[in-house]
Amino acid sequence: MTEIREEQQEECQEIRQVIVAAFGGDTEANLVELLRDRNKAPVALIAVSDNKIVGHVMFSPVTITLAPKAFRAVGLAPLSVLPEFQRQGIGSILVREGLKKCAAAGFEMAVVLGSPYYYPRFGFSRASLYGLGNEYDTDEHFMAIELKDGALDKVSGIVRYSSEFKECGC
Repeated sequence: MTEIREEQQEECQEIRQVIVAAFGGDTEANLVELLRDRNKAPVALIAVSDNKIVGHVMFSPVTITLAPKAFRAVGLAPLSVLPEFQRQGIGSILVREGLKKCAAAGFEMAVVLGSPYYYPRFGFSRASLYGLGNEYDTDEHFMAIELKDGALDKVSGIVRYSSEFKECGC
């Protein structure tokens, strides 16, 4: 049985190992550490199986150029699952639980830059359909989901990730 819960400070090194193994490098792990150190990770969950961390997901705040001042949105990045635990639904559970936590924390929408074959199963759809673009100049891979009814009707413009993404080369 896989348990999903919030990450703890003492688990940071094991989480780093999961991310490096999932991505085959340390860029995303460095990003997670930077966001965590700067308190820019309001939702960060781990998947634990047999007392071993096998997956991790992080959500960090994003800004939108033409959004109302009080509008709160997050970006999902990164999602990591150990290679030997992939294709078992762990990533899906992490995404679903993470989105629930983001909604409960008052975020109105989430965005992701990822596979258009994977993320629509959670309700994500092409962000450009709602007048949203991104600083990475990609369209079909950039998706959004409402966490609060009507949220995507309130915004348009360019979504910008935290400066830590550029600092880490993401």
